Amino acid sequence: MKVPQMIMAELRRLTSTRMSLIALIALMAVPILYGGVYLWANRDPYAQLTEVPAALVVEDTGAQLNGTDRNLGDEIAQELIEDGSFAWQTATADEANAGLDDGTYDFAIELPADFTAAIASITTGEPRTADIVLHTSDANNYLASTIGTQAVERIQTTITEKVVAEAGLTMLDALDTIRIQLTDAAAGATQLVDGLAQAGDGTAQLTDGAGQLADGTAQLRDGAASLATGAQQVADGAAQVAAGTAQLDATATRIGAAASAAAAAVPQARADIAESLAGAGLDQAQIDEVLAVLDPVGERVDTANQRVQTAVSEIDRLDTGAQQVAAGAGTVAAGSATLAAGTSTAADAAAQLRDGAATLGGGIAQLEDGATQLRDGLSDGAAQLPAFDADTRAAQADTLAAPVEIERSSLTQAQNYGAGLAPFFAALAGWIGIYALFLIVKPVSRRAVTALHSPIRITLAGWATPALLGGLQMLGLFGVLALALGFQFAHPLATLGILLLASATYAAIVLALNVWFGSVGQFLGLVLMVLQLVTAGGTFPWQTLPAPLATLHHVLPMGYVVDAMRQVMYGGNADRVWLDLAVLAAWLVGAGVFAAIGVTRMTHFRTLRDLQPSVIG
Repeated sequence: MKVPQMIMAELRRLTSTRMSLIALIALMAVPILYGGVYLWANRDPYAQLTEVPAALVVEDTGAQLNGTDRNLGDEIAQELIEDGSFAWQTATADEANAGLDDGTYDFAIELPADFTAAIASITTGEPRTADIVLHTSDANNYLASTIGTQAVERIQTTITEKVVAEAGLTMLDALDTIRIQLTDAAAGATQLVDGLAQAGDGTAQLTDGAGQLADGTAQLRDGAASLATGAQQVADGAAQVAAGTAQLDATATRIGAAASAAAAAVPQARADIAESLAGAGLDQAQIDEVLAVLDPVGERVDTANQRVQTAVSEIDRLDTGAQQVAAGAGTVAAGSATLAAGTSTAADAAAQLRDGAATLGGGIAQLEDGATQLRDGLSDGAAQLPAFDADTRAAQADTLAAPVEIERSSLTQAQNYGAGLAPFFAALAGWIGIYALFLIVKPVSRRAVTALHSPIRITLAGWATPALLGGLQMLGLFGVLALALGFQFAHPLATLGILLLASATYAAIVLALNVWFGSVGQFLGLVLMVLQLVTAGGTFPWQTLPAPLATLHHVLPMGYVVDAMRQVMYGGNADRVWLDLAVLAAWLVGAGVFAAIGVTRMTHFRTLRDLQPSVIG
């Protein structure tokens, strides 16, 4: 009997009755149902997060932030609702807790009453962090809690960017204002330097003038002293003159009185003479002749009296003037003495002014140096502060809030979440399919073992039947992935080829287990499936496995199937595929040889049980 005949005989047995055919069809559909339905359900769950119900509790009362009344809780809530990343529903704290308890919400996010106030406290002397409260219930869904945690972290990032952007813009605006003020101050310092330079020149002139003033006031002091001495001498002389004129005035007064008396006595004397002449017997003519001779004397007496009176008046005036001169000379003497004292004080003050002006000149020079350093420092400080317009500062603030932007560069990229899991679940589905087939497929025909003495042909026939059926399973699974689920394949034929090789390798392994261990081998196939399920690295990287399981990853075939599928499905490294294929081929050949050895053993050691007819067909 040839290998094709043995394969056809097994197929006829599997389809000999309606129940056998139904069982075969059902088992053939196992990998398609397992891989297809699971990947269909998880094709792109992230795109459906908008259907995840989440409660949004906003109790923020707002606060003043950067001089403006703000309510960041309301702002964040509005942004979340508009973003629509989840099915957000605003609720009170009690409603959110009740919704978590009865499953209405998968998670709830609460922004407390002091949310904005806590953020605003950054600019105060008592800064504190703002809280975002995440409410979850793992009784609803554990992954929903994980998703809620990611949502909170995203909100935290958004708020941080918002706050840092606003604070950064305020800081940049303040720096720009400082720059302008420094520039203005530098201009003022320049004017100060120029003014101090002029003041220095003026101080030098003041010093020279003060020196001249000191010299002049010293001369004036000496002259005033001489003047005081001379004025005193004049005052003394004037006093003596005044005394002399007083005596002269008294004498003149007496002379004037005598002259006046004499002048007054002339008419009486004339009358007496006339009367005496008349008594003497002179006639009137003779009397008149005598009186005519005497009248000039009277006139001279009157004239002398007038002159004496005039002289007396002049002497009176002279006395009055002398008295005034004496008084004035005394005043001048006193003033000269005061002037002498004042000029002495002025001379001392002028000397102090000269010395102070010299000191002032030195101080102004130092002040000018300091003002120059101030001007240069202000100019350097203003130059170090960049000058940007408002739009540029706003862009800088945004960059400050998010200084690092993630730029994704992927050598290969899965189409979506389901496509990312497809290599693992397709590889696992292939094993499940083969495992299920061996529930009805005979690993080795006992009759062939009895009738034939060709272990290799028997082994090939025992392997070819499940390998052929497994290939049909993989073809159906590939059709579901490509057509029904719409997954894209960089190398579709290579992907299908790897699925077929994987199914054939699994068939050889399960065949060897059944040949050597019988029903126990079938159980070992289940155990081996579980081990590969956790060590293949289909979900988390295999490096996260415990050391013993990580070692199995490098040994068991499913990890290599997953790796090869990823490379050909996403367009990865072809060199890795050849290594994966080599390992699968080694497992295929090794399992086949191991099965052939078992069949050889069976041909030499047979029992009556080996001769019993098959239960099926």
